[in-house]
Amino acid sequence: RRRRRETSSMRASSRALVALLALALCVAAEAFYLPGVAPQDYARDDIVYMKVNKLSSTRTQLPFEYYSLPYCRPPKVAHSVENLGEVLRGDRIENSLYSFEMRLDQQCKVVCKIDSLTASQAGDFAAKIEDEYRVMMILDNLPVAMVRMLQNEDGEQLKTYERGFPVGFKAKIDADGAWVPPDVDGGDAKAFINNHVRFTILYHKDDDTDLARIVGFEAEPFSVKHTYEAPWNPDMSILETCNAHRMRYVDYDQPPQEARAGEEVIFTYDVLFKPSDIRWASRWDTYLLMTDAQIHWFSIVNSMMIVLFLSGMVALIMLRTLRRDITKYNELETAEEAAEESGWKLVHGDVFRPPKDFDLLSALVGTGAQVACMFAVTLVFALLGFLSPANRGALMTAMVTLFIAAGYVNGYVSGSLYRTFKGTNWVLNAFVSATLYPGVIFVVFCVLNTLIWHAKSSGAVPFGTFFLLIFLWFGVSVPLVYAGAYHALKTEKIEHPMRTNKIPRQVPAQAWYMSDFVQVLVGGVLPFGAIFIELFFIMTSLWLHQFYYIFGFLGLVFLILCITCAEISVMLCYFQLVAENHRWWWRAFGTSASSALYLFGYGCHYFSTKLEVTNKISAAMFFGYLFISSALFFAMTGAVGFAACFWFVRTIYASVKLD
Repeated sequence: RRRRRETSSMRASSRALVALLALALCVAAEAFYLPGVAPQDYARDDIVYMKVNKLSSTRTQLPFEYYSLPYCRPPKVAHSVENLGEVLRGDRIENSLYSFEMRLDQQCKVVCKIDSLTASQAGDFAAKIEDEYRVMMILDNLPVAMVRMLQNEDGEQLKTYERGFPVGFKAKIDADGAWVPPDVDGGDAKAFINNHVRFTILYHKDDDTDLARIVGFEAEPFSVKHTYEAPWNPDMSILETCNAHRMRYVDYDQPPQEARAGEEVIFTYDVLFKPSDIRWASRWDTYLLMTDAQIHWFSIVNSMMIVLFLSGMVALIMLRTLRRDITKYNELETAEEAAEESGWKLVHGDVFRPPKDFDLLSALVGTGAQVACMFAVTLVFALLGFLSPANRGALMTAMVTLFIAAGYVNGYVSGSLYRTFKGTNWVLNAFVSATLYPGVIFVVFCVLNTLIWHAKSSGAVPFGTFFLLIFLWFGVSVPLVYAGAYHALKTEKIEHPMRTNKIPRQVPAQAWYMSDFVQVLVGGVLPFGAIFIELFFIMTSLWLHQFYYIFGFLGLVFLILCITCAEISVMLCYFQLVAENHRWWWRAFGTSASSALYLFGYGCHYFSTKLEVTNKISAAMFFGYLFISSALFFAMTGAVGFAACFWFVRTIYASVKLD
């Protein structure tokens, strides 16, 4: 009885402990927010400060710090702590002189006055205006944006956001003193500074607590040649061009502020508050709005249907043909019938012969597995909402971190394949796997970073971050690769179902369309066809500074890509074996990996048709990053195709009976 009481009391206490843990998890889940994206409640008259980020341009692709132009600076510029992804993107978040009281409209607030622009300062403004640079600001973790009203297919007006606002504009002044577009004949175009900004803050108010949350940050820039009542008093300045007491506000009819040496420039701003029905959880919807949703859906579905249809046909043909071949080979009874056999069974003694440069092939397949794991896990986190654009730099940080962590997968896959090829120096193989792709990426990255640093762009990676990346490579990634290779060394070796002949069989003459060059080029068409539509949206978000958040589409396209790479590689590998060509190892990798060539070619086409890049450094950046992306895509698709062929060849040869 005493034991039963003790047992029942232990069960009761354990149930109570489980209940407490469940309650704690519920409370924690109720209060859980992603880092940097927790809501902030503001009471009336709370002081709110704006932060400045950078100057960016789609023409040069070179970001610059906000204070690289002679904007109004606070007495002490404080840098916000950026994560790895923000630093690699060129974000440099700093404090500013822009501030306001919550839910209190303010007009014609003076930031500062530049008594006289120097020739260097005027030249800097004119150069940034010529290259169409835009100012990036942040308020309550929301980027500043300009409102653009678009019309959808149904004729409805849609409110969209265009990130940032222009530094200025180029125009010509007519005889009446009004500015006209620069393409109008007559006179030279001049650069004008947007020295007045009208900020509109959208807020959602809680009726019970009277607290408000910021749900929108809009800006409308103006250029105005300010005049004031002399003498100038920084604390009590009275502007004639913008005065709320006299009901005089800035508009587009006033003379603009020219970016010219000797000009006096006064920077001002307005703050308007508007209540909104948008809730805090939905405040990013306008930034992420898909204006071409129907076209996007149609293109994706059309591509999916074509690829799935072709994949189904390939699978059906392969299954029927293989079943007939295996049945035929297993029914051969006499020696004469076996001697007259032809097709893929004839090369059974050479099909598992190790290829040339198998150590390089092992490293490429291992790296491809590493990239595939990195991309797949990143997609999972993105689909769960952990990589929201509200968490700046999270996507880049996650990709770098997961690529380094997947080094273990690289070492294990390359080590296992290396042992299958009867390699003996597993230490050297692990070193090649750990340094082959990271080394190439590091060299390209160093060259591009030197060019960016020479241009004095904020996109240049600081030395501290540079050494951090080196430490992550040699201090974390390389040891993980060796750990994976050592694990592969201690596991059971993969045994082939067929013995390899001592003397290699001669490959018969092949038709021209069965050559390695033709087969590899043809094999890359279908995988590229599965992604090229989505590739346009990805490149647009990267190089035209737009948000990309349709990870559901991207995950579906990634799945279709893997299926397509596997099936096209298996199909062409089968045709190769039927032609009695047993050298399938490298072709199995290259068949689907050749889609990276089409990706690079499409990138060149996108550069020439969609971008207006005139800077040589910007062109080098584009093609450098395109090369890195294509190389990673080459390894990933090649590894998927190789894995499918490796499984396929082992399966079919294990299904036939041989004496």
